[in-house]
Amino acid sequence: METLVTSKIHTQNLTEPNQWQVWNRWEKILFRIAFIFIFLLIIPVTTDWYSKAISSKTVFAFLNNLTGYRPNFYSLQTPSGRWGIGAYATWGVALIVALLGASIWTFIARKSKRTNYNTLYYWLRVAVRYRIAIGIIAFGFLKLYPMQMPDPSISNLDTNFGDYNTYKIYWQIVGVSIWYEIVLGLVEIVAGVLLFFRGTVAIGAVLVAGVLYNIAHANFAYDGGVHVYSSFFVLLSLFLLIQYVPNLWRLLILKKEVTPNYYYPPLKTKKQRSIFYSTKYAFVIVFTIIFAYLRYDVHYHVGQLKEPITPGLPNAAGYYNVTEFKLNGKLLPFNPLDSVRWRSVVFERWSTLIYQVHKPFSISLANGTPNPKDIDRSYELAGIAGGRRFLYYTIDHKMQNLILQDKNRPSRDEDGPGKKNKLKEKVVKEQKLVWHFKRDGKNRIILSGLNDRKDSLYVVLDKVDRKFASKLDRSELKFNK
Repeated sequence: METLVTSKIHTQNLTEPNQWQVWNRWEKILFRIAFIFIFLLIIPVTTDWYSKAISSKTVFAFLNNLTGYRPNFYSLQTPSGRWGIGAYATWGVALIVALLGASIWTFIARKSKRTNYNTLYYWLRVAVRYRIAIGIIAFGFLKLYPMQMPDPSISNLDTNFGDYNTYKIYWQIVGVSIWYEIVLGLVEIVAGVLLFFRGTVAIGAVLVAGVLYNIAHANFAYDGGVHVYSSFFVLLSLFLLIQYVPNLWRLLILKKEVTPNYYYPPLKTKKQRSIFYSTKYAFVIVFTIIFAYLRYDVHYHVGQLKEPITPGLPNAAGYYNVTEFKLNGKLLPFNPLDSVRWRSVVFERWSTLIYQVHKPFSISLANGTPNPKDIDRSYELAGIAGGRRFLYYTIDHKMQNLILQDKNRPSRDEDGPGKKNKLKEKVVKEQKLVWHFKRDGKNRIILSGLNDRKDSLYVVLDKVDRKFASKLDRSELKFNK
């Protein structure tokens, strides 16, 4: 039974509806509105979700689809509809439907002799508790491992602050603070587990509301795009906490003794108790232990990550100055305003090459969804401007060639599904560049080949030992006293 800390706690279980106070008319109406509104938010009502669930090829894909459901059956195609208050359009529609539905419900029940909705209220709270729990636990494992906000790559560390989209600044800061991310994930998991049990619901709801409120307003401030989903958990947590408000008011404000007794349906037979507890603990085990293993496996064994994992050119990772640049045999001197000559090049630890030039490229605003293929992993380039072009490559060691593909192509997630986008993506994928590479000493790489305009390139790259503050040991940091 759910309890709060009081000066004196009785263990009396009031389980029969006639033992509880009669609800007044407005309490019933408010409950009907809340019931329909919350039902529309926590139960998938779109056919796309069910199609995805049915087509899930693995247990993890099914569970991930279930834990990650986001109510979005109505959206506004405006900037506010993605980052601002307009993103809550689904909530507005759900509230309108709830008001209409509650009006009809009230009209139908006008002659009913029902005195309360204790049983329905209890099961609504159970549904809300479990919906929050599985969602926040899934969130938590992404941070605990950690996967949601990876450690910044070399090119990200080399990016000027003004070239970052605001949300990427926030995500990079968390990625640098890896232990903060891990602890935050642990808190989310613990909060979710607490919500599985009646006696710890209040503590779990407070933790979820506090942590997710912080995430929600941070996403508002940095245009992160996750403000609605995090607000969703705050809203549901506040709904759970409403039940405790009267007793807290009496205990903390009025300084009166409180005996908390909250209704829950009686389990009268052994069979009912067996079904109830076996279902409950099976649910808990699946979404904690099993889901934790599957989440780890899909990332670290299957390799479905936000960042590429294929090793890059051996002993090449780092930042390079462009010492010499020839286009069609003509030497181009360094010019910061040149839209053709490269400024610098970065080889990542994985198979991505980035060159910077004074030319705008399309910017992905996605959060970098984990993908099974390296070329589709866009987190490293998402939210970054400054004329950087990201190229995925494979290595032909025998011929000493790099076979490169452009990663700055439009994302299918951003443009939406359709034949047009698929055809466009196919065309882009087929445009492969082949550049010969030569190692001239330990810190020099020479590239030669044709660019996407069929112009001849000859580029000499010299590695620079760049130091980034977030990567320095404490012994390397110098403080002014």
